[in-house]
Amino acid sequence: MRDSNELERAMTITRDSLMTLEAYAKARASMREQVMAQKKLRRVKLGENILLIFENELLIRYQIQEMLRVEKIFEEDGIRHELETYAPLVPDGHNFKVTMQIEYPDEEQRRVMLAKLKGVEDRIFVHVAGFDPVFAIADEDLERENEEKTSSVHFLRFELTAGMVAAGKSGAALSVGVDHPAYTANTGALPEAVRASLASDLR
Repeated sequence: MRDSNELERAMTITRDSLMTLEAYAKARASMREQVMAQKKLRRVKLGENILLIFENELLIRYQIQEMLRVEKIFEEDGIRHELETYAPLVPDGHNFKVTMQIEYPDEEQRRVMLAKLKGVEDRIFVHVAGFDPVFAIADEDLERENEEKTSSVHFLRFELTAGMVAAGKSGAALSVGVDHPAYTANTGALPEAVRASLASDLR
């Protein structure tokens, strides 16, 4: 098991890089504006009912700072807990990390569809032009599906080969899809602004 210092060094977002509650209160409006602009480029709809949010360091840093603010957390153990919860969602340079939301506004329809969509989280894929699709590794932190239904929220990781990373950085088209018996959709080539934002995760 890694000790706490090793864990922090492995994180892109470290304890020392977080703002105090007072400093964040001053910077919050500006940071929120940046986050909203990036989220517009990193929200990918798959059909009508699945939303993928491609996370990056800014989005996760904002999430952590917001949690500390809302819960008024300033003690080290609490800050450490938020870091350990959210920092693993920052991409590592050779992958995409995604929050997936299944959205059905009608409660009864949502109940029915979450039962039909069992396993859908494993059937989401990213396609770098010229390569085979990469299917998601889902919910590594905890199981979010039971015998009756899947969850409405999942956390996905798409692990890319070195060739895919190089192609993505060089401008190869990216698309996203889902291939499940109860739900299929494909974005086709993502708009250039979206592709460039996602490719900025790669190194």
